[in-house]
Order: sequence, then structure tokens, then C-alpha cells
Amino acid sequence: MKNNRIILGIDPGTNIMGFGIIEIVNNKPKLVVMEAKQLYKTTTDSLEKLGLIFKETQNIIQQYAVTEVAIETPFYGKNIQSMLKLGRAQGIAIAAAIHEKITVEEYAPRKIKLSITGKGSSSKNQVSAMLEYILGFKHNGKQFDATDAVAVALCHFFQNSGISAEKKGKVKKPTKKASSSWATFIKQNPDRLKS
Repeated sequence: MKNNRIILGIDPGTNIMGFGIIEIVNNKPKLVVMEAKQLYKTTTDSLEKLGLIFKETQNIIQQYAVTEVAIETPFYGKNIQSMLKLGRAQGIAIAAAIHEKITVEEYAPRKIKLSITGKGSSSKNQVSAMLEYILGFKHNGKQFDATDAVAVALCHFFQNSGISAEKKGKVKKPTKKASSSWATFIKQNPDRLKS
């Protein structure tokens, strides 16, 4: 494990913190672990939860000899209080990684979905299904905080290796010279037709 890249993906939250770890062996990702830490079961105090996020992130980094951390950025929503809580959780997780001298990259939810499925508006179910296909595991369909974290880690790998869902043949990207007509699209993509 020491010579390989170990990427920790984090889906931050003050109630549930998802994390997923992938190992890169011969430039291929392999799932190591994914879990959702249920912080609300330990304490209801918001400051204590932030302390738990710091400790959990540190422990995970040390336990799995993590070499890189990728974290999901909070999405912009209508609820300002939720945004503040997510921002704090993200900041604490980043601080823990920096404390452990690990590089951190942030990714927007849309970027993560686009990287995994080829579509930035994919549902959590679609992301989870694609992760199962790429990494070869079965998900129980309940704890999406864990699969979201794995998606962050895999997005980081794709963004830093020149591989993406598009390049893996999952999605065909139109060329610059491509015409906008349906006839040209069908001619260039005969495999997309259903009989």
C-alpha cells in the first residue's frame, strides 16, 4: 500500500460524515472502504460534532495511510443555516488533512456527478450504480453519504489521471467539428440507436 496512491473522499456533514477510500494500483482504482459516520448518535452539541469530524478525519488518514484527500464543496441552497453547518464541517475536515500534511482538493457536486456518470444532474442512485459498475461492489441503496464520498475520491482520481467517464467510453463527447443535426449525430453514434 505504501507505494500506491490512497485517496480519501469526504462527503462532509455535521450529522453524517461520509467517507470512502480508493487505492490506485497500476493506474486502476480499487475500493478499500466506504462508511458513513453517524455523528448525531454521539452528541447533539454542534462544537463537539466539529471536534469529532477533526478526530475522525485524522484517524482515517492515519489508519489507511492516505496520500490525498478530496472533499465535496457545499452546494448553494436556500437554507443559509444548513450552508453554514456544511461549510464548518468541510473546513474542519480540511484542517485535519492539512494538520496531517496531506494535499486537499475540493470538487463541486455537479463536477463529481459529471466525472462519474457523464451527466452533471445525475441522481444519487445513478452515481451509486455507476460506482458499482466501475469499482465492482454492491451497495445497499440506503447510505448515500458513503457512496457520495467514494464518488468524490474517484472524481479526484479521474481529474488527476486524464481518465473520465467520457474517456472510458461511457459517454461520447462531440468533436469540435460535429454538426448539430440529428442525422450527423446518428451517423457518428450508431451504437446509441435502439431498435
